[in-house]
Amino acid sequence: MFRDRVVALFPAVASVDVVDETFLAVPRSAVAAAFAPPSAWRRFWPDLDVEVYLDRGDQGLRWTVGGALVGTMEVWLEPMLDGTLLHYFLRADLPGDVPAKRIRKELRRRQLAAKAVSLGLKSTLEAGRAPGCPPPVS
Repeated sequence: MFRDRVVALFPAVASVDVVDETFLAVPRSAVAAAFAPPSAWRRFWPDLDVEVYLDRGDQGLRWTVGGALVGTMEVWLEPMLDGTLLHYFLRADLPGDVPAKRIRKELRRRQLAAKAVSLGLKSTLEAGRAPGCPPPVS
């Protein structure tokens, strides 16, 4: 009985638990707009079926995840200095009984993919901004 209560309070840790943070020197609204369209989700995570369960506007999105992984994912956008700190969380499991070696490989793949998404957005959204300088006036 005690074990059941502990499991309910502290569910098992997801086998694929990715946390990433990247600073983007652009307003939070610009980063939110990059994540807003569902077509972007398919581009960022082509093998995942994601469904928004909480749209927090300029603060970010939370999704349920299905397909290649099962769990939850979040993008939290925090205003920081003259830009945005992009926090990314993926907590999910591979479906079925999966060997530990495959889980480790998937974890590393998802970590690299998360950084590729954030650095890709950084490159696109900061285009035309010289390092250490304010954004160009449009």
